[in-house]
Amino acid sequence: MAVMKGQEKGRFHDVATTFMFWIELDDIFVAGFSQVSGLEAETEIEEYREGGVNGYVHKLPKGVRFPNLVLSKGMTKSPALWSWYESTIEGTIERKTGAIVLQSADGTEFGRWSFFDAYPVKWTGPQLNASTSDVAVETIEIIHSGLYGDFQA
Repeated sequence: MAVMKGQEKGRFHDVATTFMFWIELDDIFVAGFSQVSGLEAETEIEEYREGGVNGYVHKLPKGVRFPNLVLSKGMTKSPALWSWYESTIEGTIERKTGAIVLQSADGTEFGRWSFFDAYPVKWTGPQLNASTSDVAVETIEIIHSGLYGDFQA
């Protein structure tokens, strides 16, 4: 029997959509964000040329790099994100553990990317323009010490 893409041992796997997700900070749902970027991990390499061997270059793993997470959402009256960033401005680094949780089409949890030792390094307010009717969006950029995916079948 041929195995079709997305099927394994007679079972179809769920496919997640990118518009159904939520954010947790310290195990608490914080807000309905409209966009998340920075879900990346990159293994840095170091090139090493071995003396007398000119046919290739050794590429050795050096470490893993995680870019900042950028979370965007519509402005609300809740000062939670600004207050978190404000503590950084005042010199008090308030580290949090968090997760970006992806949902299946039926609303159940599909999987999550967890991060830790996170704190905000940038807050951006909305672009104000009286000639448009866009939603006012705030963005917070956070630095973290690692990203781990949990997508169990």
